[in-house]
Amino acid sequence: MNPKNLGTNPSRLVARTPAPFDVFIFSTFHSLSIFPPVRALLYHISRLTAQMVFAPFVKIRVLRPGLARREGAWILAANHISHFDPPLLSIATRRKIDWMSMIELFRQPLFAAWLRGIDGFPVDRFRLDRNAVRIAITRLRSGHVVGMFPEGGIRDGARSILEGAPLRPGVAGLSQMTAAPVIPCVIMGSDRCYILARRWRPGRRIPVWIAYGQPIIPEPGHDRAAFDATLADAFRQLAIEMRRHFQLTGDDLPQSPIRRREESRAVI
Repeated sequence: MNPKNLGTNPSRLVARTPAPFDVFIFSTFHSLSIFPPVRALLYHISRLTAQMVFAPFVKIRVLRPGLARREGAWILAANHISHFDPPLLSIATRRKIDWMSMIELFRQPLFAAWLRGIDGFPVDRFRLDRNAVRIAITRLRSGHVVGMFPEGGIRDGARSILEGAPLRPGVAGLSQMTAAPVIPCVIMGSDRCYILARRWRPGRRIPVWIAYGQPIIPEPGHDRAAFDATLADAFRQLAIEMRRHFQLTGDDLPQSPIRRREESRAVI
């Protein structure tokens, strides 16, 4: 197995080498997942499992869920406030999502096999990753939904697009090269899942709010900076609409995991 695929250097390879049983599972899983129907089935099983896991603890409320049933290729562009966002957004979005995921998640072979098995693919957030771009273009031209977090990582406060921080480039280019519309999506409340063990009580679920915005249609030759500005404004307008529609308070807005844990200790 190539050390590069393990995300480690050769001197540490012995400590990270998978057990024989893990290699067997990985090989079997990889062989089966080359078939599209198997990948689709695995995605829906994973989605159903996530629904069952989160159902007792999290209540998801969605604004304009019908927009996420749009047929054909499109890009789901969402803000990112916690590690729980991808499964929660997958639960709320009826279409299957091919997630563009940070390359660090692919360094554990079994987890990487599962991600690839549900049509996730890696992206290096710290450089122009041409391979990730090619994969995204291929998926979109095949009629898939590609999920992206254009903030480039988990963000809150002034670092968040919701409060004026810039988007990383990439969404506009993909949209224009494939003619795939972009559906902006804002998620709030998932950061409280970090303190689920402290806040949850029987019969009391943590609220998570998700809103989909109107599709942003690419125009040939349209300036990408203007496209990014339109998308950024759509995020901020969605956040404002969510606060009004769901009657959210300042405490419901995205907070860092550290802030949430401090809040939880203060309550207890």
